[in-house]
Amino acid sequence: MTATMQINSSLAIITIDNPPVNGLGHATRSAIAECLKGAEANPEVIAVLLTGSAKAFSGGADIKEFGTEKTFAQPSLPVLIEQMDAYTKPIVAVINGVCMGGGLELALACHYRVAASGVQIALPEVKLGLLPGAGGTQRLPRLLAMETCVSMISSGQIVLSDQLALSTAQSTTQSTALSTLFDVYEPDPQNLLTRAQDFARDIAAVRPIPRVRDRAANAPIKSDLFSTARSDLMKKSKHFPAPFSCIDALEASLTQTFDEGIKTERAIFQRLLQSPESSALRHIFMAERAAGKIAGVDANTPLRNIKSVAVIGAGTMGAGIAMNFANVGIPVQILDLQAASLEKGLERIRINYQSSVSKGKLTPAQCEQRCALIVGVDHYAAIAQADLVIEAVFEDMQVKQSVFEQLDQVMKTGAILASNTSTLDLNQIARFTKRPQDVIGLHFFSPANVMELLEIVRGEQTAADVLATCSALAKKIKKTAVVAGVCDGFIGNRMLEQYTKQAAFLLEEGCTPQQVDHAIEAFGFAMGPFRMSDLAGNDISWAIRKLRLAANPHAVYSKLGDLLCEQGRFGQKTQAGWYDYQANDRTAHSSDLVNQLIKQYAQSQGIVQRPISDEEIVQRLVLALANEGRKILRDGIAARASDIDIVYLKGYGFPLHRGGPMFYADHLGWDKVDSLLLQFQQGHQGGTWTL
Repeated sequence: MTATMQINSSLAIITIDNPPVNGLGHATRSAIAECLKGAEANPEVIAVLLTGSAKAFSGGADIKEFGTEKTFAQPSLPVLIEQMDAYTKPIVAVINGVCMGGGLELALACHYRVAASGVQIALPEVKLGLLPGAGGTQRLPRLLAMETCVSMISSGQIVLSDQLALSTAQSTTQSTALSTLFDVYEPDPQNLLTRAQDFARDIAAVRPIPRVRDRAANAPIKSDLFSTARSDLMKKSKHFPAPFSCIDALEASLTQTFDEGIKTERAIFQRLLQSPESSALRHIFMAERAAGKIAGVDANTPLRNIKSVAVIGAGTMGAGIAMNFANVGIPVQILDLQAASLEKGLERIRINYQSSVSKGKLTPAQCEQRCALIVGVDHYAAIAQADLVIEAVFEDMQVKQSVFEQLDQVMKTGAILASNTSTLDLNQIARFTKRPQDVIGLHFFSPANVMELLEIVRGEQTAADVLATCSALAKKIKKTAVVAGVCDGFIGNRMLEQYTKQAAFLLEEGCTPQQVDHAIEAFGFAMGPFRMSDLAGNDISWAIRKLRLAANPHAVYSKLGDLLCEQGRFGQKTQAGWYDYQANDRTAHSSDLVNQLIKQYAQSQGIVQRPISDEEIVQRLVLALANEGRKILRDGIAARASDIDIVYLKGYGFPLHRGGPMFYADHLGWDKVDSLLLQFQQGHQGGTWTL
């Protein structure tokens, strides 16, 4: 059942019924079309009311059919809307809940709109690299101010019905006229349908039936609206054509007839649909939803109740982790045995919250409320009743062992014991306890209160309800979670090792740090590997290399990073790393000393340096990620290639318009990838390129 119709005192009430958000899949569109035909043919019906079941009018395209041939099966949404344009009886959209995308375009095609308070209204197609393709760019400007349309459509932002009910627009005659999206606005949602029926009876005899398409589009109040919008988009959306195309289509609503504008909109939609940027964004959309599906964990898996959290370690990571839970109202205890460290951590949290207040993101009251939820403690017994404890101590197995042995002794039965380790063996950590089923990895990314990614590491004995609980908790604290198996570095850092290896080898072969960074930043990364290393601290990667070399003395690495650290060049914190820095300034300046160090090292190793193109730099860095990602899939560490893409998009700054390393390699073609890898195997340190 996707749409139903009932006759109520000469009114046909058509209800879209395709939960959870009444998506406009093929069956739903067909059912609406048939109901409309039936109502039009019924002589007793004087008007039609179109509404949605539950708490949604329609959320637009049905994601279950997304990307399949059903998306464009007839009647398509444009064809259904053409049917409504030619309708001989008035159609009233009764907007009872979420009204987005194609759902809003459907409402715009109705002759009248009655809306409840608090309804979310949006045309979010731009977030998928598209624009509204069923008249949204042509009808909305005929109801709302062009300024509002530019903002809504080029950003995809959600606006509440309450705001739009008060919207005003400038008419084409330059006189100020009330031009709202809604003909009736009902503050009481419980009274919406009754109010809509009364309204429908009042307008049933009005002829000609008003069509949105017959109105004139509202000219901008400011003549430079479109040029200013394009200029602003260049600063934040330069890699994405869709926002600019939205402006083009909206401008067409003023310069072309409605039918011409529809043709323009449709042509742009088809062009964007074929664009690599839209393909990437649609891949990400589906990948985010797929990441929540965990093997062996279904919707019926019971969840453990998480009412309180403890964090071990008051350093930068521990403080950031604690903030995530306080932000959603969960009390947090931070345990640190060093009083000075604990005090510093709590002060760091307060400073972070006060910074949000100064930026207008929090009120002073919210700041105090969140700070009050985080308390410091200095002994393990104090956290014994916490439902979840997360250790965020130094990345050393002996330190982890000490923490987990103490947690095993004091924590209550049923508590979840989590490690924030980024590289260490979670199974070994679990064996430090007598309850390995309760142990899980929760790898937050720095800064933990900002970064969206959370790697959930599943140990050999991690219980299904622990996984389910942590997955649900990730959503609550607004993280995108990806489940990983146990290996050195899990998904993200295991791949990063290969990326940073190749970056260093490129230096040995003839590149400078700034050339490598420039090439990968031009590809779309926010920061290249050397600027990023300077920001994080070169001593951190140095310590990791030492651990890995101790475990595997035959591992192949460039010695350049070690030589750099031996000179005390740890990055921004020492004002010297791969680049030179000035006090209180993060600007990276080319270092003659480092460039000379690289040349001297290459000569000492008998490496003949050569010119290297930006194309080769990008290929080697990105394909190093993709090749290792393929191995991770083979090893069963990741459930699906799209999970790997999410890790790199959300945690490592991989450019959104590229879709992720696995998506990039897939579209390049794995035969082409393997051909390039075989070429790389012929060069310096070619043995690192195992397929």
